[in-house]
Amino acid sequence: MSDKINKIVNTTDSTNNYSQDDINKNKIFAVLSYLWILFFLPLVACPDSKFGRFHANQGLVLLLAGAIGGFVMGIIVLVLSMIGLAIVGFILMSLFGLIDLILVILGIVNAATGKAKELPIIGRITLIK
Repeated sequence: MSDKINKIVNTTDSTNNYSQDDINKNKIFAVLSYLWILFFLPLVACPDSKFGRFHANQGLVLLLAGAIGGFVMGIIVLVLSMIGLAIVGFILMSLFGLIDLILVILGIVNAATGKAKELPIIGRITLIK
């Protein structure tokens, strides 16, 4: 069991693929890309930054996962409410929200410390190249 958890938590760190100058110049935009809709900021403010693009992608994937997951969780809460298990649905929704918040914080910490490390679970998805 711990091997599976370790695989999820210890994601790929590709920091060495980015120049230190790129990282230092564009850290703030990389950090801001995790604040939901602001994922596009690195694409506009520093379009040539590979480090910025990496974090813009992570931010976009996180935004979409949160939106889709929130929608699905809403349906689950509705169904559970109809069968008298509303509290279970709200607990699940709260856990989903907590996981989303943890991923946001993890992404911000990675960007702020100059790391290009994939987020757990969703980090391997590439939408922005």
